[in-house]
Amino acid sequence: MQIVCKTYNNIKFYNYGEIRMSKLTLGIPKGSLEKTTAEMFAKAGYKINISSRSYYPSIDDVEIECMLIRAQEMARYVEEGILDCGLTGKDWIVENGADVEEITELVYGKVGRKPLRWVLAVPAGSDIKCAKDLEGKRIATEAVGMTEKYLKKHGVTATVEFSWGATEVKPPRLADAIVEITETGSSLRANNLDIIDTLCESTTRFIANKESMKDSFKKAKIEKLALLLNAVLEAEGKVGLMMNIPEDKLDAIIEKVPALERPTISRLTEKGWCALNTIVDEFTVRDLIPDLIAAGASGIVEYPLNKIVQ
Repeated sequence: MQIVCKTYNNIKFYNYGEIRMSKLTLGIPKGSLEKTTAEMFAKAGYKINISSRSYYPSIDDVEIECMLIRAQEMARYVEEGILDCGLTGKDWIVENGADVEEITELVYGKVGRKPLRWVLAVPAGSDIKCAKDLEGKRIATEAVGMTEKYLKKHGVTATVEFSWGATEVKPPRLADAIVEITETGSSLRANNLDIIDTLCESTTRFIANKESMKDSFKKAKIEKLALLLNAVLEAEGKVGLMMNIPEDKLDAIIEKVPALERPTISRLTEKGWCALNTIVDEFTVRDLIPDLIAAGASGIVEYPLNKIVQ
């Protein structure tokens, strides 16, 4: 930063110039993961506003600049350093052969927390029952490289065509089979397609440019994001429970509570009573609370969790 001093009528004026702040460029996956990703960042403490008219979402952190990029292209732009970091599937890292640093695995999706699958699907009733039956056939897919490797593995020669979208509607007129990504299989079933094989499973990865990870500011920022995003996913499906317990019933109640690690016990001002604070799986609470009351607990409070940092 250059400081310029000017004197006017014996009064000194200082111009400190433009202060340039270091920024981290973050790629947000556009498409099916867009909304889920924004929700996950919100729980991590970052509010991302995505406009339908802009590819540059705003974020309430002046040190981060966001850009919406299709997951299929994310790894390439991160490798080239156009983006410092971003979220994309392991499948697209492999498909692009991108040389990036994988910071952490983030298992989340559009509707659930399961790995996505790349599957081989054919029209219901098709004569194609396995990979060998693809000989001489036409396959439509976005993952051309992955599909060609699959065919080579099975010693099959077939035509693989890149699909620009709406891949499910192409069989049987435009293709004999498709290789498509799915989370639940519902879209394939809706288009009267049967899954006959799985090529690979894929989860979301938080990736970074290797040169960016040599920058102390960017490295620290990326690792902080990874920590908080993992903490959000760790809290999925869990809730906190607080309750008051008579000291003489503490051991019996602790045996009933499936704590994440060890429950926190603190003494109350009223003699003979203590408080217990713990984290449990949400689906257990409906059966657990009546049992705790029967065992002598009172003042039970259930509260939601945004993050769990181990």
